[in-house]
Amino acid sequence: MALFLYLVLALLAGEAVRPVLQRLLVRERDTDAHEMGPPSVGAVAASPGESGADRNEELVAAGEPRPVTAAHGASSTTTPEAVATVTMAEHPPTPEPGAPPRHGTVGPSRRLFVSRVIGGSAAAIAAGTVGHGTYDVLRGPKVKRLTVPLAKLPRSAHGYRIAVVSDMHLGPVLGRGFAQRVVDTINATQPDLIAVVGDLVDGSVKDLSPAAEPLAELRARPGAFFVTGNHEYYSGAGQWVEKVRDLGLRPLENTRTELPGFDLAGVNDLAGTDEGQGPDFTRALGDRDRSRAAVLLTHQPIVIHDAVRHGVDLQLSGHTHGGQLWPGNLIADLTNPTLAGLERYGDTQLYVSRGAGAWGPPVRVGAPSDITLVELASTRA
Repeated sequence: MALFLYLVLALLAGEAVRPVLQRLLVRERDTDAHEMGPPSVGAVAASPGESGADRNEELVAAGEPRPVTAAHGASSTTTPEAVATVTMAEHPPTPEPGAPPRHGTVGPSRRLFVSRVIGGSAAAIAAGTVGHGTYDVLRGPKVKRLTVPLAKLPRSAHGYRIAVVSDMHLGPVLGRGFAQRVVDTINATQPDLIAVVGDLVDGSVKDLSPAAEPLAELRARPGAFFVTGNHEYYSGAGQWVEKVRDLGLRPLENTRTELPGFDLAGVNDLAGTDEGQGPDFTRALGDRDRSRAAVLLTHQPIVIHDAVRHGVDLQLSGHTHGGQLWPGNLIADLTNPTLAGLERYGDTQLYVSRGAGAWGPPVRVGAPSDITLVELASTRA
């Protein structure tokens, strides 16, 4: 699917430049023809010491046509070949099939050459783009570091580090080996807390339980926390919540926990609404002490306005993949308040991760995968 997408885009770009290539070929051919000059008509020259009149008499004696005297005394011989040459110059014949094209046109062979250049270039560009994008996914995400200042964060919690990972999309392609690379990358950052913010899997617990096993190796002092994404509800969210709990992760289902220095809350994904398991911000945040900083884990960034109303200081989300495949980012940017990165909405800051894996084709173009190490900074003196 990704290869077809970029092949079509490359061919469209090639068709846009086709007229330019053809114009260049025509200009090059016309330049070459101009430099060669017009075809010359052969003339009979007099030998050294022989006058033109003597030569003419010899031609008449030999049975050749009599020369015609031109203006200013110049003579020329009217031969059948000369007449034919003049006639062709005045009335050029229609070129036969396979003959070289006239000036200003592109012949079949040149059009074929341009088509092959465009087609070959499009295939090479598409294959190279998809190959590089696949390599970026399969090698695993890189660590992105980000410092977020929070006005309500006490000095005692200054420098607290949260490893944010989203959208792993474990499945038939990104399996156990990929999960192990993600876990090893997270543990190498030595975070204080790990936040898995949804779309962990693309399949059922029965099929993908072995692929998720490496999550049991996640290491952080208060542990790893999990909230559901929309894809969990396509695959049996209740079973996956129990599975990650068995692996040592702590699901936050419309609830919160108090940590030293701030409150950590989590809400279910919007996709659970049809099952009566959607996000409940009042339950998770309604009765908390608003003098404390609050960090909210939720899969989709679109709920940022609910977070603002409930006094959340920082929302951590995923879901967008940063667009994953250019130019998909243009569409994703229209349907999400923030495509990727950190932005502020009132008193609430929203950070959106591009995610660790990929959905659909295991390819990323223009949206590299990431695991983000968010460091909280206190602004209090």
